[in-house]
Amino acid sequence: MSSELFGPRSVTWQLHADPAMWVAGVSALFLQALHPLAVRGVVRLSDFRDDPLGRLKRTASFVSVSTYGTASQAEEAGARVRRIHAALKVPLPDGGKHPVDDPELLRWVHCAEVASYVDIVRRAGFPVTDRHVDLYLTEQRRSAALVGLDPETVPGTWADMTAYFARMRPALARTTESDEIYDFLTTPPVNPPMRAGWWPVARVAYALLPPWAIAIYGRPAWSPAQAERRLRALRRTAKLIPDRLRWRIPTGNILRAVERLGPEATPSPRNLP
Repeated sequence: MSSELFGPRSVTWQLHADPAMWVAGVSALFLQALHPLAVRGVVRLSDFRDDPLGRLKRTASFVSVSTYGTASQAEEAGARVRRIHAALKVPLPDGGKHPVDDPELLRWVHCAEVASYVDIVRRAGFPVTDRHVDLYLTEQRRSAALVGLDPETVPGTWADMTAYFARMRPALARTTESDEIYDFLTTPPVNPPMRAGWWPVARVAYALLPPWAIAIYGRPAWSPAQAERRLRALRRTAKLIPDRLRWRIPTGNILRAVERLGPEATPSPRNLP
């Protein structure tokens, strides 16, 4: 039995090491913000204003340790997330409170993340087939279980994921909170040089949302063809950085996994199952 949640021969192991995951992570935040209750929780309960891009880094760290850490490390990370969620309630306009660990909210966050990851990394040029996409989504049910979801209630194929989003669409909306997240992601409160580097990433991430999501936001976007060209250019630029340097961010878990398991565990499209 593998000592990792996924293992070096999984789709997850190869795909999560790709530099396009950073763009995919930002796109997932845009998508998540269209759920009025989920985004209300982010705006009212998190410290994203005081910690620019902190949520993206925390999510990246969770994805990294759950993918490349040991199974016990992944379980510890999941338990920590469950404890945090259990203690939080989203304040409602009527004065009530809604639990953050409501399965509907957890499922939305999970699906927005993993659908964005596999779709955008694929569009960046990572060579996954339709079969790989379905394998990836099935594998990601293990991540869903880490945060407290019943894996059987989470889409395990792209067809199921598409149907899930179609069911969810009537519940999604542009709100003052989603506008706040949009403004924050496109113009984060960071120094001008960092903002200049961030801007193309945010614009690409937004333009790669599903067309129905862009329609809900009602903001202008590059065409899908333009966005994909820019995405691939960003990926090519990122791949100029040697893997061993790039994989130090955010936590170095990939490097530690290769040291633990041997060079044959190095993530690569050649190792796709």
